[in-house]
Amino acid sequence: MTGFTKRSKVVTNRKMSFWESIYLPAILNGMRITFSHFFTKKATLRYPEENREFSEIYRGRHVLKRDDEGRERCTACGLCAIACPAEAITMVAAERKPAEEHLYREEKYASKFEIDLLRCIFCGLCEEACPKEAIFLTKEIVRAGYKRDIFIYGKDELVEPADPSMRIDVSKRQTPQVLEFKKDKYQKHNVH
Repeated sequence: MTGFTKRSKVVTNRKMSFWESIYLPAILNGMRITFSHFFTKKATLRYPEENREFSEIYRGRHVLKRDDEGRERCTACGLCAIACPAEAITMVAAERKPAEEHLYREEKYASKFEIDLLRCIFCGLCEEACPKEAIFLTKEIVRAGYKRDIFIYGKDELVEPADPSMRIDVSKRQTPQVLEFKKDKYQKHNVH
């Protein structure tokens, strides 16, 4: 009887030889492979003591940037949330009060901004979609945890510190064209 494909094999019940029946050659071959791994370079690192080298454009933990005056750049436009293929970003917009000019750059700001890092695929599309350069992916590794709720980062964990000496440098994440564009102060986007 022929099968539908030409991949079928005829199976025979062949008698094993003496050496095959005691499995000694198979055991010795397995031991040879195991011992050969003792003399190869290890692929693992002792993580807390040793750190792996990352690329300059590694996509790690998110950060919401501040401008030079310490105000939040995010205007809650929602473009990052729309661009996110995993739908990991949620935000609620609010209007700035007259006494809050020193906190927020524009009239509208994100009163609530959350990223679910269990849904996030770290693709960087939120970073590309942001017209205010407010969100960036850093080189920091997302911390591990045992509960799901600690992976939902709010503004308290995303916004960088107000102190300029503690801010995160993201200049490596920006292309030379973007850096050249930012030098042009006549563009409305660059006026603070």
